[in-house]
Amino acid sequence: MSRNTIKLEAIDPIEIYGAGNRILEALCSYYPDLRVAARGNEIILDGNDSDIEDFSTKIRKLIQRRTFKTNLSPYDVEDLFDGEASPDRFKLTGDAVIVHGNDGKPIKARNKTQQEMVKSYFENDLIFAVGPAGTGKTYIAIALAVRALKNREIKRIILTRPAVEAGERLGFLPGDLKDKLDPYLQPLYDALGDMIPPKRLQEFMADGTIQIAPLAYMRGRTLDRACVILDEAQNTNLGQLKMFLTRMGCDAKFIVTGDASQIDLPNKKDSGLLRGIELTKDIKGINTIFFRNEDIVRHPLVTKIVKAFEKGETL
Repeated sequence: MSRNTIKLEAIDPIEIYGAGNRILEALCSYYPDLRVAARGNEIILDGNDSDIEDFSTKIRKLIQRRTFKTNLSPYDVEDLFDGEASPDRFKLTGDAVIVHGNDGKPIKARNKTQQEMVKSYFENDLIFAVGPAGTGKTYIAIALAVRALKNREIKRIILTRPAVEAGERLGFLPGDLKDKLDPYLQPLYDALGDMIPPKRLQEFMADGTIQIAPLAYMRGRTLDRACVILDEAQNTNLGQLKMFLTRMGCDAKFIVTGDASQIDLPNKKDSGLLRGIELTKDIKGINTIFFRNEDIVRHPLVTKIVKAFEKGETL
């Protein structure tokens, strides 16, 4: 056990520690066996020599970064460690737990098709998950995104939906634009709320680590180091789907979910989901998972309801 003291000179300590010590805490999370005490401009380290030396090196690199950046953030800490952990160690197989919910309940693939979706996520950068309501497409997608964020594989989670009315007009809903759009995005909030503690989720949304927005807000963006999920993609036309897919930046994962039997567009033929899947099916790095009625994981009646409506629509 050794002790060393790092003195921060010619720089305000808060610029390295971050507000509420967030940057320092992010750095400490990589050294679970190292005791770190910050007192003014001094950082006191107790631990093994290799951890102390490496921690000291990372602090110097943060100080160097500060010379050409207006502000540092926990993302800068993540950048220091890029490439030091193999992504392979984060892969899942079979029915392994993806993440644990807020109540400690393990969230994992519940049937063979969900397992295929999980496996495909680690083998491709873009996956389509298509099938009837209640098959867990969006829920598994969000669980994979939350896992990636916790494992520092990505910097952001971005969730989006087309704001297509299903029986209501946006203009007649009360409130400002956010209030009008939130009902369309509520299923995404619900899934996140199962997996991330409320206070932490608020912080993530406040600092942009997690973003939820209608599809129209994606135009013009390049999304790097993010897991981006497009939900209800059956309500996009081909042009909108192309716009979304071409937002993909470096080290990004895209998941597109939809149900071709629940198109809310005025003209159902305008849906670009199945056409988009057909156009991209031969591109390496893109895969499609098709869910069936048998994969529904909601109340047992849901499967019967879906089958009854399908039968009625063909009469």
